[in-house]
Amino acid sequence: MKHSTRWLGTVGALATASALVLTGCSSGGGGGGSDESGDGAGDLTPVTLQLQWVAQAQFAGYYAAVDQGYYEEEGLDVTIEEGGPDIVPQDVLASGDVDFAISWVPKVLGSIEQGANITDVAQIFERSATTQISFKDKNITKPADLAGTNVGSWGYGNEWELFAGMQKEGVKLEDISLVQQAFDMTGFLSGDIDAAQAMTYNEYAQVLETVNPETGELYQPEDLNVIDWNDAGTAMLQDAIWANADKLESDADYAETTVKFIKASIKGWIYAAENPQEAADIVTAAGSTLGQSHQLWMTNEVNKLIWPSTNGVGLIDEAAWASTVDIALNTKNETGATIITADPPETAYSNEYVQKALDELTEEGVDIMGTDYAPVDVTLKEGGN
Repeated sequence: MKHSTRWLGTVGALATASALVLTGCSSGGGGGGSDESGDGAGDLTPVTLQLQWVAQAQFAGYYAAVDQGYYEEEGLDVTIEEGGPDIVPQDVLASGDVDFAISWVPKVLGSIEQGANITDVAQIFERSATTQISFKDKNITKPADLAGTNVGSWGYGNEWELFAGMQKEGVKLEDISLVQQAFDMTGFLSGDIDAAQAMTYNEYAQVLETVNPETGELYQPEDLNVIDWNDAGTAMLQDAIWANADKLESDADYAETTVKFIKASIKGWIYAAENPQEAADIVTAAGSTLGQSHQLWMTNEVNKLIWPSTNGVGLIDEAAWASTVDIALNTKNETGATIITADPPETAYSNEYVQKALDELTEEGVDIMGTDYAPVDVTLKEGGN
């Protein structure tokens, strides 16, 4: 990492390993008060965060904030609940079972239209990590080239950037053979899929961790073409911190806790940017089963989605939000449906709480822009080990 100055000052005492318990604490409501569990947390406010997937470096900043004691410094005792295929984070949050949740904006917009009263209070990922990858011999370099090919998609709300990119270049769904892609790259590597969905921090690396049978060596980036939806102009906002809109309005303690949670989370992400190997190790210690090189790759690639920040990490950019809403309103899937049918309410996002957190960090001399951020070089190993 190349930094002229460190973003963060010296941290106080580290949180204990027990702070990383993933399922041991019920939601404390985030509304202040004392922890009465007798576990030594004192008068810290108990807070539960629901992830949208299992422990992995996609969430490194939150695990680092626990490990480094940043939440504790803000008076919070944070429990991280892992997600999974049967867990919808925004629904868990809307039902009152957790205090905050991590989820993609387009997925939550649909839930909000269906009645979930929740608010994007910090847009942690500024850039999209979704791509469509293909081998060079397929000559697929832009969305228009997808016509007449077998195109993989996971579905489950992951397909909208792909469909919007195709629609933008006049490629209709009937112009492709849409393949239900598993959450791996088996279909792509076997040749059943010409262009596959791949997150920069996960599935793309899975290909580069695989031996090319023609060379006996691992596949290399130069073997692939990548359609990046950021470049194509149809990127949608992804990982954000969501809070309960009703409680933000009615519960002053919860609103204050929200600011504290965002502030400490940002410090965790700064730690992950400055210390990617240590952050990867923290996630592994929290129970992630990903291999060592894959975990570091993920940490590094996720950092690129956050840093450097354009306006201050976590601030919701109005143009990016409007673009995401526009795609959600006007892009149709294979059934003819769109994500939403009307503009979301004003409560769908707010910069009020993240701005307060950023103001406090700035007063403390923390670089909220990551101006000097530089990614590290990661050497992937076979199988991500």
